[in-house]
Amino acid sequence: MVSVVGIFQTMPDAADAVTRLYAIPIPAENINLLSPGPAEQEKAELDKVPLSETEQPGMGAGLGGVVGAAIGLAGGISGGTAVASLLVPGVGPVIAIGLAAAGVLGAAGTVVGAKMGNALESASTYGLPEDELFFYQDALRNGHTVLLTFASNESEAKQVRSVLQDAGAESVDAAREQWWIGLRDSERVHYEQPGEHHEGRESIYRSGFEAALRPGMRGKSYEEAKDTLRRMHPDLCDDALFMHGYRRGQEFEQGSREEGQRRRVA
Repeated sequence: MVSVVGIFQTMPDAADAVTRLYAIPIPAENINLLSPGPAEQEKAELDKVPLSETEQPGMGAGLGGVVGAAIGLAGGISGGTAVASLLVPGVGPVIAIGLAAAGVLGAAGTVVGAKMGNALESASTYGLPEDELFFYQDALRNGHTVLLTFASNESEAKQVRSVLQDAGAESVDAAREQWWIGLRDSERVHYEQPGEHHEGRESIYRSGFEAALRPGMRGKSYEEAKDTLRRMHPDLCDDALFMHGYRRGQEFEQGSREEGQRRRVA
């Protein structure tokens, strides 16, 4: 499987992309959506959905109908599609459609309105890069929708990329660059030195900064994470600039979480 991710400004744009993907055709089980929500009224409805030991985890018709109506995809959610509402720290409530979508953020949040149980534990994320997960969360935090598609081979993945681009998606790579451009001015003071090659220093610093955003690194000091960081960046791990970037990344991630909490309260 080859994973292809697109970030959309709105859910209707993502829904349009889903319709186009069905025409390739991409099986419904290989299409996953993450979207901010539900709104409080939809959440109240989700909480009313009855769950029983005999019901497939998170796959009840009532739940699918409520979520489908909330996000305008009622006709596109099949009866066998796993749907969950997740409460993700620093992001807030998130709707996850598809097992991979639920698995991507499920470990970081509390599942509400659905009993995912073993479905979450067995969900395959097909080797999605761990260092991309922060950008999914950042997109959701800013009100965007993330579409995760799994193609059977590189040829099919090329078709999927074309469809997502035509539907107005932004790639994770593009989102990452825009995100860093937005931070560059504030972070430059931490890596620039007179007479030094700024581009090279920025690359080392940024590697450390982004390493701190990986799920397994969060909350760990540099010393606690050092063995893992050495495997990830053997040539950079002991560089003072990399270490500084890592610590700044920790501060940024904590600030993002606090900002997400403030938005939730507001």
